[in-house]
Amino acid sequence: EVQLVESGGGLVKPGGSLRLSCAASGFTLSTHDMSWLRQAPGKGLEWVSTIFGGNSITYYRDSVKGRFTIPRDNAKNTLYLQMNSLKTEDTAVYYCATGSLSNPGDRRGQGTQVTVSS
Repeated sequence: EVQLVESGGGLVKPGGSLRLSCAASGFTLSTHDMSWLRQAPGKGLEWVSTIFGGNSITYYRDSVKGRFTIPRDNAKNTLYLQMNSLKTEDTAVYYCATGSLSNPGDRRGQGTQVTVSS
């Protein structure tokens, strides 16, 4: 059974950092395109970042470029989202998901809450 389980969310002050984890089971994460999505309060789901399975090329939405990275640990079958210089507008529930912005997959984790507030 394919499962994605996120962890690592929490409350952080503006300018702080968090690292989200997404543990995958039931498939080999490194051979699939994987993305992070987020949903802020009262807003729709938005794409944050993708790492492609074949070549590990990464993409980021403009608002997080230079602040977020999407590393992957193939040995642990785990995807991460390293978030630095966090802003209040980064507050959202973050989800890892299969697929990319242009070719979304059909699996998504349960989400982890990130709150950026002073």
